Amino acid sequence: MFAFLNGNFLPEADAVVPLNDRGFLLGDGLFETVRVAGGKPFRFAQHLERLSRGADFLKIKLPFEPKEIQKFVAQLIEKNILPEAVLRLTLTRGVGTRGYSVKNCGTPTLAMTLHPLPPQNPKEPLQWSLITSSYRIPAGDAQASFKTTSKILNVLARAEAQDQGADEALLLNTNGEVAETAGGNLFWIYHDSVCTVPTGRGVLPGITRAVVLEICQSLGLASSKRVIKPEQLRNAEGIFVTQSALGIIPVAAFDGQPVAPSPLVDQLAGAYDELLRREAL
Repeated sequence: MFAFLNGNFLPEADAVVPLNDRGFLLGDGLFETVRVAGGKPFRFAQHLERLSRGADFLKIKLPFEPKEIQKFVAQLIEKNILPEAVLRLTLTRGVGTRGYSVKNCGTPTLAMTLHPLPPQNPKEPLQWSLITSSYRIPAGDAQASFKTTSKILNVLARAEAQDQGADEALLLNTNGEVAETAGGNLFWIYHDSVCTVPTGRGVLPGITRAVVLEICQSLGLASSKRVIKPEQLRNAEGIFVTQSALGIIPVAAFDGQPVAPSPLVDQLAGAYDELLRREAL
């Protein structure tokens, strides 16, 4: 596999960063995860826009213009002959001196890698079990709007879920409200309405989240953004998670209790897959 690092394409084993890169030392950076379908990165303009806003927020200058990054991505996909994949972009502040100060930092680092899609069995559609994590996301944290590389809380929450035999962790914010999962946004069905958590409460405004809301509008399905507590979520008529790598993942169990399958979730998943293929043409 070839990787992209600071303007060069090279074998992944040779794509290394210095020990004093601040992304390695401090998690001082951003990342984006993008689904590649039919050789094209899905909704890449939206991912790049969020990356650019995050870079402005962290005061990291993108080392390449967005159009150049798009060209590099196309070359990376072609070199790896991997038209169905997951693309990972990582931007760090680059090499710096020891400590937290951002003074005297070098050129920012931009790395991109391609990864095979997670294996799926068509005869057994993917479903997740979800548990409420003991970890909490700060409510109202401005950093939540961006995918920073400082993700230790999400790592611990996912590990906690897996230790309990679950697939994914539900994270609450410090107000005790449902926020998101360790690796995606949360949706639920309530009175035939597709609901999700509003941003500004510790929730990342996911790209797939935005696509699902767009699909609801195109299909004439009712949708809303509302605050919910975990005990209320247990009364939902369906629950699903959205993320770039896997799209829409129905939740079959929540905190050890079964979640009934929802025709609306199936309808949305079908519409999402259709949109993914259509935009890949």
